[in-house]
Amino acid sequence: MSILGRDLAVDLGAARTRIYIKRKGIVLDEPSAVLLDRRTGKVIAFGAEAVGDGRGETHWPVSGGLPADAELAQRLVRHFTRKVHWRPYARPRLVMALPGDSTPMARAALHDMAYEAQARDIVLVPQALAAALGAGLPSGDRSGQMIIDIGRHATRVAVLSGDMVVAHGSVPYGGRAMDRAIARLVEREHGLALDEFEAEAAKMRAGAAPRPADGEIVPVHARDPDTGRERVLALPVRLLCEVAAQPAGPIARIAEETVARCPAELAADLGERGAVLVGGGALLPGLGRRLREHLRMPVRPAERPLESVALGLGRCLDHLGLTGRLRSRLT
Repeated sequence: MSILGRDLAVDLGAARTRIYIKRKGIVLDEPSAVLLDRRTGKVIAFGAEAVGDGRGETHWPVSGGLPADAELAQRLVRHFTRKVHWRPYARPRLVMALPGDSTPMARAALHDMAYEAQARDIVLVPQALAAALGAGLPSGDRSGQMIIDIGRHATRVAVLSGDMVVAHGSVPYGGRAMDRAIARLVEREHGLALDEFEAEAAKMRAGAAPRPADGEIVPVHARDPDTGRERVLALPVRLLCEVAAQPAGPIARIAEETVARCPAELAADLGERGAVLVGGGALLPGLGRRLREHLRMPVRPAERPLESVALGLGRCLDHLGLTGRLRSRLT
């Protein structure tokens, strides 16, 4: 194994990539970003160094857990795996998540990307199962379990029984839709422009408040479109949470449609056990409340919602028997 390299669990997200190493946990958590020189198109930087750098243009080569730009995604994964791997010429085995709505072509693209990134092998785990394992749900439990994963570009809903995904659905409302809702609020109420990164930062700061109080505020840096000058606004945390939770309606509808495709006994389990939220949107208090009202079932965030998929992939890495069962079902 010292020659072949260590096994790595790689959560390739549209916003961030996380890498888990056995017995060490998550050792890398960086933006899934690549910085290109505007003139030559050459890569200047990856990850944290590629965001907010005026030397070039930032690209995000991952969408929905899959490569949107195959070459840049491959180079990003290779950079990250080399960064955490202590043997630069070794070829690690990668455990990665496969979104439930993936096509055979998308699955092949993941394989190709991993091998081009110099992995010796790749094991694909259903993303919903990885999220469930990372959220602490028991492996092999045949009772119905619902996972609502709110990613950067989309929200995916899945119902599991045992280690199998029984039904799944997705809707194109995710973290970016929430960010745009906050930016529209600032434009409508104050006539100012709020960029994507500042809107996301405001959302995350609002979500970090355990119980938003009426007087609690979040400062945001907006720009006057006429003068170009920057202004600092104090936005109420409660208002930010309510605005960011607006996609709750479409998410609830796809969740209801997913439940409708399940056997009656699993649907009954869900009414009692409810759903677990993972992803960045799980941090927003207003979203969980709205989903509970729409679905009429318990809805709770995972203990570590941002890291649930990476932790679940790591759990598969730690238990090779589970990984082997998953490989046999996916191949």
